[in-house]
Amino acid sequence: MIYKRPSARPGFALVTFELPSCVWADRVAVTGTFNNWDDAGIPLVQSRDGVWRATIELPTGQRHEFRYMIDGRWQTDYHADGFTNNEYGSHNSVVDLADSVRSATVTERQPSKVADSQPIVVPHLASPREGVVRGFSGERSAAGISRMRPRVAAA
Repeated sequence: MIYKRPSARPGFALVTFELPSCVWADRVAVTGTFNNWDDAGIPLVQSRDGVWRATIELPTGQRHEFRYMIDGRWQTDYHADGFTNNEYGSHNSVVDLADSVRSATVTERQPSKVADSQPIVVPHLASPREGVVRGFSGERSAAGISRMRPRVAAA
């Protein structure tokens, strides 16, 4: 995921590249058009909460293509502003700074433009039905959930 905010330098934006703590790796880096696809890349640092992050300053008014290098393997961020085909038969992620980042407070973060409200439909699975919740114990109606008792650990 990427976050954008204005930089102190006019014509630039601070872009934070972020990967979740579930990424199990020894070395994570981001590389792209902004560093001429350098193999070493810009290293992401794993914080105490386990999230991998790197913040770099990029010029506004253009789109930048990038990919992550995770333990020597290329990975695409499909949660970025977009993606495009590359010459190797895979995809490059895109961070779009064509619309300059608005003046915002430093604490305000702008998430990527991927809509979280749209359900992800896997082609081999049936679409979920409205008002029905599926769990390990089968299907239940949404009305019946409020009557369920919470599980309590035995002493």
